[in-house]
Amino acid sequence: MSERKEVDTAEGKPAADTYPKKIMEYMEGFLISKVVSASCELGVFDVLLAAERPLSAEEISEAVGASLDGTQRLLAACAGLELLSTQQVNGRVLYGNTEQASVYLTRSSPSSLYESIHYSSRTLYLCWHYLTDAVREGKNQYERAFGHSAKDPFDALYRSDEDMRKFILFMSSIWNICGKDVVTAFDLSPFKVICDIGGCSGALAKHCTSAYPECTVTIFDLPKVVHVAREHFLTKADQRINFHEGNIIGDFFKDPLPVANLYILARIIHDWTEQRCVELLSKVYKACETGGAVLLVEALLYDDGSGPLTAQLFSLNMLVQTEGRERTPSQYAALLEAAGFSNIQHRFTGKSYDAVLGYKQA
Repeated sequence: MSERKEVDTAEGKPAADTYPKKIMEYMEGFLISKVVSASCELGVFDVLLAAERPLSAEEISEAVGASLDGTQRLLAACAGLELLSTQQVNGRVLYGNTEQASVYLTRSSPSSLYESIHYSSRTLYLCWHYLTDAVREGKNQYERAFGHSAKDPFDALYRSDEDMRKFILFMSSIWNICGKDVVTAFDLSPFKVICDIGGCSGALAKHCTSAYPECTVTIFDLPKVVHVAREHFLTKADQRINFHEGNIIGDFFKDPLPVANLYILARIIHDWTEQRCVELLSKVYKACETGGAVLLVEALLYDDGSGPLTAQLFSLNMLVQTEGRERTPSQYAALLEAAGFSNIQHRFTGKSYDAVLGYKQA
């Protein structure tokens, strides 16, 4: 007997699914995010990595200083999310890290996303609480979320030394997994003198010097950011990375830019309005040597509006956090052309961030 499908007799079409699985998953998405962030914050994955063997819920709860009942529920959720593996031994469930958890969720891993997860949970999550207000008003929500005016996005981001440190760590963790891809999306070997504008911790600069052994990179950023980066992120091994020195305040809209033949602006242009973007890119064009170029590192949207979903969500994040947006390759090309750059190309990396390259031709 053939299977009958429910039919909407008025329309003559199959009735809607009686269980909206995808919508339910979307509705519960923030629960998953919070399970991951709480597990990282408690140190669950770090404890399991250090133990080098599967542990019981009792052992984990004691190690992280949490209630047994709460820990059992959290571990079960992590197992359901395939972040932890389980096995039964003598009637007890033992937990261990999956490979992805060990690589991306432990603090000691070179590819750790711990700081990114922590920043998302403690900062972005609070701004997103006011997404409806952001959409209605068309402006960021720092004042509602933190009681701090956000006329200048970076005054809000760096509203305290601790918040500045968190943001720097967040940026570093992103480049742990995306940095190599964006600096090798194009062959940048012809460019020997690179300036990383808003280069923060120097994480992307390290990928540049690793991929292109003949280049040097100058990081241009606010003095307080430079101080933290120099003290905590760069080592004596990073001899080809330096900072722009002099009587400056490190504001790329107000201060002279160092001369270079390649400028990198990674996650910078998406913070600003079109007018401010052209203002900054025009300044870069003037400072750039003839034959040089600018590399924009951003999450690119498809021109037809179909995605990628990550970039679409990032664009909403720009709404709640800044005065900017994510853009399509053609929109970035228009900004670069308005500033004087030409022969503009783009590359999708398949990861969160992509690359756009424009030249200053003779």
